[in-house]
Amino acid sequence: MDAASAECAERRAGMKDHPSIVMGNKRKTDSLWVMTLRVPELARAIRPGQFVHMEMPTLQSNILRRPFSIYDVDEDAGTVDILYQVVGTGTADMTKWEPGYLTNMIGPIGSEWTPPADAKRALLVGGGVGAAPLFLLYKELVSRGVEADVILGAVTKEALVCHERYASVCACEPRCSTDDGTFGRQGFCTVLVEEALDEAAAAGTPYDYVAVCGPEPLMRAVVGQMEGRGTPTQVSLEKRMACGIGACLSCVVDTHAGKRRACVDGPIFDAEEVIW
Repeated sequence: MDAASAECAERRAGMKDHPSIVMGNKRKTDSLWVMTLRVPELARAIRPGQFVHMEMPTLQSNILRRPFSIYDVDEDAGTVDILYQVVGTGTADMTKWEPGYLTNMIGPIGSEWTPPADAKRALLVGGGVGAAPLFLLYKELVSRGVEADVILGAVTKEALVCHERYASVCACEPRCSTDDGTFGRQGFCTVLVEEALDEAAAAGTPYDYVAVCGPEPLMRAVVGQMEGRGTPTQVSLEKRMACGIGACLSCVVDTHAGKRRACVDGPIFDAEEVIW
């Protein structure tokens, strides 16, 4: 066994196959759904930012699993929530999964968000479905007493499906923007990011940490806004994945340290590592 094969085997050994049962599958918009699955061991093990590779049992013609970030966890109930967008045959098939449907997940996979241990103030920026991989981080920061501000952006009001959960965690209402102006500020959420950064600096309480997830142009723009501020900034990169365990090299990310794999070296990367 060569070194690469040995590494993949070692990483795979740290992951587990988890039989999973669908408890709920709710349509939020024409293309966005939230699925709740009972998978107690995974619910206890998952860390903010990690993801799972889900089996598609009914797609016999395509054996590849699909990667999904974990949106929320209920350890007492042993459940995890996944926010997914219908973009192809796999996710279209998932909309038909009713309570009691059985599938299987490999996980937890990948790196986690790593805010500084002494962080007192953080800014989280989520664009579209990119709001979901940040939610567990938000809950953890709030539980640690970190002042965490949230900025959410979406095309339209109905696509801000994560807004309600964020607002329920504490009294801090997320700042929101929509492309069409149906909720919050009209336009891109990068305007809200610039305002938040300037306000925090003017108040003498600049952010100690910034986390961003969303479309690549959004992440690239926010990383540009952070240049020269000296604030630790992390991004969650979404790439097409086939194996999910680092063997196929379909999710390669160009970094200043060379080519890295989004599935096992990420999906969380320090922003300064990435060649945008």
